[in-house]
Amino acid sequence: MGFEQGVSGLNASSSNLDVIGNNIANSGTTGFKTGTAQFADVYAGSQSGLGVQVATVSQNLSQGVVTTNGVGTDVAISGNGFFQLMGPTGQMSYSRDGAFTQNSSGYLVDSAGLQVTGYQVGANGAIAGGTPSALKLPISTPMPPNPTTQISAEFNLNSGDTTPATTPFNTTDATSYNYSNTITAYDSLGNSHEITSFFVNSGSSTWNVYQTIDGKSLTSSSASTTGTNIGSLTFNSSGTLVTPANGTLTSGSIALSNGAAPMNYTLNLTGTTHYGSADGMVSAAKQNGYTSGMLTSFAINKDGTVTGQFSNNQTNTLGQIVLASFANPNGLANSTGNILTATAASGNPLISAPGGSAGSLTSGALETSNVDLTSELVNLIIAQRTYQANAQTIKTQDEIMQTLVSGL
Repeated sequence: MGFEQGVSGLNASSSNLDVIGNNIANSGTTGFKTGTAQFADVYAGSQSGLGVQVATVSQNLSQGVVTTNGVGTDVAISGNGFFQLMGPTGQMSYSRDGAFTQNSSGYLVDSAGLQVTGYQVGANGAIAGGTPSALKLPISTPMPPNPTTQISAEFNLNSGDTTPATTPFNTTDATSYNYSNTITAYDSLGNSHEITSFFVNSGSSTWNVYQTIDGKSLTSSSASTTGTNIGSLTFNSSGTLVTPANGTLTSGSIALSNGAAPMNYTLNLTGTTHYGSADGMVSAAKQNGYTSGMLTSFAINKDGTVTGQFSNNQTNTLGQIVLASFANPNGLANSTGNILTATAASGNPLISAPGGSAGSLTSGALETSNVDLTSELVNLIIAQRTYQANAQTIKTQDEIMQTLVSGL
């Protein structure tokens, strides 16, 4: 019987050495989890036993150290979740390895080309949720332009100003107005236009506001020196704007000759004052339009949202990476390439956005292996001696057999 037990011990010890060797070999593998061979004794109606077997190889799923490397596409999970990756036929796999890159089609992929999945962005620019799919970044598709519909600014119009000596108002004669300011706006095709506002003191704390677009009247595509009067401002004795009540003037429909849709915007002057100081802008003028732009860079945030920076200085949400969690993560099956697959033992994945129980993300960082090399080297010594001891039982049994045979 000693041969059978010794052989089972050698086989189990050899498997244990394989596991330990694999741990040591993967001590530098991103997101690798330490494996441990679990042994079980073997009995078959005998108290002496038939030896040992490897019952399973369990994994230590404890968090590895998160180390920063400054690579924007690298992501580490702080928590118990897994990245969900999509293969070429739509099959899903899971990983703790967040060393991602962007392929030529714009997809976020791992080293094997598996695509990172997440929630897409809806038509309103918000995360749509629903069923996760492969995240694709718009590397070749420009962000469409957005026409200007709102302009806002705060000015101080000097209460000491008098009605201009020159009348009527003339855009080319600075003596016919008290103050002017120009802002760049955009049409529906993304073309830029210079909109200039002229402020003319008309007495009794009242100011007329004229505008031109690209040096032309708002109502004519021809060059004009008269501009377009879009309304007037009235202030009270405290220098506060009282008319219009909402502080807003309207441009009306502005026809353009370049094929773009007519422009129509509001000019919000809320906060404009009438104090005894120089005419000028109190806060920077703002407008909500922009031209088209290409993606120049992107960042992955703690909550998994991917934010893109475009060449038109706009920032848009491009999607959100999701995380998967399992009732029994030890039931996941290991595959080559830092990949895990779901099994009946692991249960189905529970998909969620980062920030919950699955964990949060750290961009520009990776999770290191949780292998403790010191412990593994000690385990290696113990496994080696166990192997030698089992070999010794076989040797001893062999000597006993030789004694029996030689005595016959």
